[in-house]
Amino acid sequence: MKYLLLVAFTAALFSCSNRNKTPDVSGIKIELTTQRFEKDFFKLDTTNNYSNQLNQLLDRYPSFGQNFIFRILGADPKWNNDSIASYTKLFSSLHRKVYDTSLMVFNNFSVYEAQVKKALQLVKYYFPNYKLPTKLITYIGPLDGFGDILADDAIIVGLQLHLGKNFSLYHVEEVQQTYPSYITNRFEPSYIAINCMKNIVSDLYPEKLEDKSLITQMVEKGKRLYLLSKLLPNEDEYKLIGYSKQQLKECYENEQTIWDMFIKNNLLQNTDENIVKNYIGESPKTQELGDASPGNIGAFSGWQIVKKYMDKNSGLTLQQLMAMDDDTLFQEAKYKP
Repeated sequence: MKYLLLVAFTAALFSCSNRNKTPDVSGIKIELTTQRFEKDFFKLDTTNNYSNQLNQLLDRYPSFGQNFIFRILGADPKWNNDSIASYTKLFSSLHRKVYDTSLMVFNNFSVYEAQVKKALQLVKYYFPNYKLPTKLITYIGPLDGFGDILADDAIIVGLQLHLGKNFSLYHVEEVQQTYPSYITNRFEPSYIAINCMKNIVSDLYPEKLEDKSLITQMVEKGKRLYLLSKLLPNEDEYKLIGYSKQQLKECYENEQTIWDMFIKNNLLQNTDENIVKNYIGESPKTQELGDASPGNIGAFSGWQIVKKYMDKNSGLTLQQLMAMDDDTLFQEAKYKP
């Protein structure tokens, strides 16, 4: 497995420019077969020769099946078949409610498959040499475990982390320790395509942010969000960055205040990891901006820097943008909200 996520008016206001420039990719053919592993798994008869049934199922999913048992469920490879079967059967019993809920939420999965296919068409348009996955595999795993995964030939979607933010089991302490509320708020079906494309962006451009200044990391995050917005041009910006609608609205209303925070505190060239992490990555809020603010505020500013630069350099391809030196981009953007 290559990459995984342990994981209205706003659309009109912030997405129009993207939508108007979306290329026509209807002629790009995408081979993508959806396989519902969780349906096959939970249909196994736990009262009749379960071990053999499980082995037959894993044979039908030669790559994912082994990863499911040993990486997602965490079975010990040293165990014999009977021990693995017992462990897996227990998981099936304990997660029946999760599976039953998924059947209701994803009674029609075709809408999400269509979103992923459209995004893959855009990946092929912008990156014609990229080898696209040919399978979309859905599964149910532990609620405090892996989510959406990119494998060599498959997009793998953990439906257990897309059952809707109000799903009762997201709020139990065991899950909250891994996925607090500001993250489970994104555990909606509408984030499936977003998470899938985030993994593909990471596959196209693996992140290497160690020992880099805060502004460099901000611009790098901004480039990735800009690319993500091109692969999902009809998606709301607040979802792409992982904020609430209100949080993104207030970020735009206070864009200058956010930028002033970085300038007045001389943060842009800081390379101290303990300081940089306060502004880049997952967190419930930005301390200096108050409890209602989102975390990862550096990515917001970095995204605005990249958008300003691309407004001035509209002929630049996405490949050229992603290859560009981050500090050079920042200097040439001359960002002053």
